[in-house]
Amino acid sequence: MSTFQHIKPAGKAQFKDRYTTKAAELLTPWEEGKKGDIAIIGAPLSKPSISHSGASFAPDAIRRCLNSFTTYNIERGTDLHEDKKTIIDFGDIIMHPTSIEESHQRIYESTKAAIKANASPFTIILGGDHSITTSTVKAIKETKGTVGIIQFDAHHDLRNTEDGGPTNGTPFRRLIEEGHLQGEHLIQIGIRNYANAKAYHNYAIEQGVTVYTMKDVRQHRMMKLIQKSLSQLESQVDTIYLSVDMDVLDQTYAPGCPAIGPGGMHPDTLTEAIQTALQHPKVSTMDIVEIDPTLDVRDMTSRIASLLLLATLENE
Repeated sequence: MSTFQHIKPAGKAQFKDRYTTKAAELLTPWEEGKKGDIAIIGAPLSKPSISHSGASFAPDAIRRCLNSFTTYNIERGTDLHEDKKTIIDFGDIIMHPTSIEESHQRIYESTKAAIKANASPFTIILGGDHSITTSTVKAIKETKGTVGIIQFDAHHDLRNTEDGGPTNGTPFRRLIEEGHLQGEHLIQIGIRNYANAKAYHNYAIEQGVTVYTMKDVRQHRMMKLIQKSLSQLESQVDTIYLSVDMDVLDQTYAPGCPAIGPGGMHPDTLTEAIQTALQHPKVSTMDIVEIDPTLDVRDMTSRIASLLLLATLENE
């Protein structure tokens, strides 16, 4: 009998049931030539956040929360493990300790490398704050062509760069002003009252951005909004990118967002939006941003992000 029979490997689940597979077991470290159903890469950057943020801890928290779920979908009667679904994990990009610009460059280079590795048909970038999206979209454009974006967010994130530089409030303005994104190729869903300045809403309209507020979400079925958005983009772009700022959710469900607020979306509505969008062949990349595990309550926000990973995996 082994002396260490009661020792579990570090990082493994506390309890192992012979009939149960935890979702975290679907994670497979990337190796040259290895293929999976989806791929993830962590971009743990939160230094550019204009509010206090520990979003750099989010990629690990989201991975850890996969241990809170099994691989069996009781409503569909499907099992991700039995269906041999896998998540290729590229790991986390190492951020520069002091330079935001260098960190953004590393995110750009690493995202580009991950896409070129062709490890899966769908890639998810785990932020980090929303500033990472400028870098990831630039990389997607250079590898996949013209990009259209469906952004789920309470905020426009079209702030000027003169007042604070490349913060988490500026990613889409930077993409537009640097010529990587046309305004008419950006669709924003979930924009909330008293969360944005009039000047930035006006900028969105001037640039041809399509804006759906939370009133629009409440009055129309999410499936219809997504289908309309996809139809609007499909003939104009080569690839469609989903950008999921978790503060689009109501603060009741996402206490771990630095910019929480009332009047937001229900998690089921967001999940329906993602699953509907995933049915389109041009949707191939997504980011999940703005979770601060140090502010979260019992990982509530990170658990929703983990479920979004599983919902994506289910649809691939």
